[in-house]
Amino acid sequence: IADKVGLSSSPCWRRIKRMEELNIIKERVTILNREKLGLDFEVFVAVKLSLPNRANMEKFERAVENMPEVVQCAVVTGAVDYMLRIVTKDMHTYEDFLREVLLGIELISDVQSRIVLRQSKDTNAIPLNLISNAIPRL
Repeated sequence: IADKVGLSSSPCWRRIKRMEELNIIKERVTILNREKLGLDFEVFVAVKLSLPNRANMEKFERAVENMPEVVQCAVVTGAVDYMLRIVTKDMHTYEDFLREVLLGIELISDVQSRIVLRQSKDTNAIPLNLISNAIPRL
């Protein structure tokens, strides 16, 4: 990183630590290759709650937190309430998850699954080119 930004390692490390303190850097992670681990079945799932009030939404979100297959959960606008990104081994494992876990939540009135054929772009990067003065001088 120091070479990329033109600093020596000590000032670079201090800036990284400062960005962690300011929560600009939320966490450091290792990104695993899902395919090599046999987790190459991916599904986007639109979920509609039968009654999307605050209590039901909180209950649904707490339930989703305990589902390792759900790698992303977003509250969305439109005809559905949530979009989930689910990663699992294969179609049969996904069906078991859908029937036994997801549909086991009594709050759901509709689920629509979209199986991913392949990812044409898959990144965790954010568009840093869109920020200018948002990051404080470190």
